Amino acid sequence: MSAPALLDNARLPRWLLPSDWPQRDGVPVLACIAVEAGRVASVRPASDHAERPTAGWDLAGTLVLPGFVDAHTHLDKAFTLPRMKQVQPGLLGAIDAMLNDRVHWSSADVHERASRGLQWAWECGTAHVRTHVDWWEPDAVPLAWPVMAELAQEWAGKVKLEQVSLIKLPLFEDAAQAMRLAKQVKATGPHALLGGFVHSTNWSENALRNLLLSAQACDLDIDLHVDEELNASAVGLQTTARILCEIGYEGRVVCGHICALAAQPEAQAFATLDAVARAPITVVSLPATNLLLQDAVTGRTPRLRGITLVKEARERGIPLLFASDNVQDPFCRLGSFDPVEALGTAALVAQLDEPFDNWSEALCRGDWLQRAPAPATPTLVGGPADLVLFTEADRHGWPSRTAARVVLREGRITRGAVPSAWLRRTEDVPSLS
Repeated sequence: MSAPALLDNARLPRWLLPSDWPQRDGVPVLACIAVEAGRVASVRPASDHAERPTAGWDLAGTLVLPGFVDAHTHLDKAFTLPRMKQVQPGLLGAIDAMLNDRVHWSSADVHERASRGLQWAWECGTAHVRTHVDWWEPDAVPLAWPVMAELAQEWAGKVKLEQVSLIKLPLFEDAAQAMRLAKQVKATGPHALLGGFVHSTNWSENALRNLLLSAQACDLDIDLHVDEELNASAVGLQTTARILCEIGYEGRVVCGHICALAAQPEAQAFATLDAVARAPITVVSLPATNLLLQDAVTGRTPRLRGITLVKEARERGIPLLFASDNVQDPFCRLGSFDPVEALGTAALVAQLDEPFDNWSEALCRGDWLQRAPAPATPTLVGGPADLVLFTEADRHGWPSRTAARVVLREGRITRGAVPSAWLRRTEDVPSLS
C-alpha cells in the first residue's frame, strides 16, 4: 500500500537540510515532504497549524531518514557461527575458524545465508549493500563470488548489491598476477570492485602498489581492509594515500577498519589523516566487530576500543560511514544487518554528540562510495521516496528505541504499523494486506 502524497511535520536531520532552513529555539523546524510517483517531489518547512493540509500523514515530529547504505558487510560468512565450536579470540583466531568452516560451503549454502542477510537488510530500510567475498587462490574464482553476482540480479530494484574481492595482499606481489585478478573482477560487471586485506602480517608496499595500479588500469574502484589491528607501526593507510596521489588515481577508494590509527601517536595519526583528506578515500568504521576482535585475549577484559579516529576524520572533511561488517559469524557473534545498530555502538564507544542530527549522515550517504563528487548539501528531492520513519524514537535518545519503524520504498509501505495518530482522514489509512 502506498503512503499518502504528503508527509507533514517530519523531523529531518540537520545535515539533510539547506543552510537557510528556518529554526525555532535552535532546532530545525519540521518539514513537509511531498511524494509523487514514488519519488520525493519537494521538501519545505511545515506550515503553521492553521495552514496545514488536511490530507496526508501528520508525523508530529517523527524522525525520518533516507534509506540506508550498509557499506561493508560479509554476506558470504553470515550466520556460520552456530555450526562452529570454540573460536579463539582475536582477528587471526576468527580467520582460522572461518577457514575451517569452508568445508561446509556450497553454492546453495552461501545463497541461503546471504539471501537471509539481504532480507534482513531490506526489512530494516537499507537500499544499498556492499559485501566483501573472501578470495584466497590466485587461479580460482571463489565459490561465493558468482553467488553474489546472482544475488545482485535477484535483488535488483530492491537492494543495490555490490561485491568486493577480498584478496590477501601477497597475491598482488607479482604484477602480472595482480592484473589477471583485476581483469577477473572487472569481467564480473559494474557492481564489482577490487579489494584486498592489508595487514602488518602480510605487508608489502610493492604488492599494494600493484593492487592499486591494476585497479587503475582496469578502471575499477577499490575497497580495502586496512590496518585492522592495534599495531602502531602499521602503515597500510598512510602508504595507500601516498601511492594514490603518486599514480594520479581517479576512482574511489574505500578503506575499512584502520584501527591502527587509534594506537599511534597523535602526530603520526593526524599526518596520515591529512594525507587521506587529499586522496579519493572514503573511510568506513566497523565499531561492533572491532570492539570484539581488537585487544581480545581469553579471560582478560579488553583495555582498548579498536574504533578508528572518526571525529578527527570528519573534521578533515573525509567521507565517513559506519557499517555492520560481520553478522553472526566468528568475527562478530552479534548483528542484524541494521546499520542503525552500528551507529548505536559507535555513539557510545566514540562518544558521539547528537547522533541523529550530526552522525546519521554516516548511514545514508551512498554517494560517498561513488567516484563522482558528492553534493555539498544532500537532498531528498528528486530521489526515490525510500524513507525510514522511527515511530518511537526522539532526537535526544536516537538511536535508542529504533526497532519500531515504518519503511517506505518508492513511497510504498514495506514494513511497519502506521500509528493511528498520524492519520488525518479515514481514507488515509494504509493497509499492508
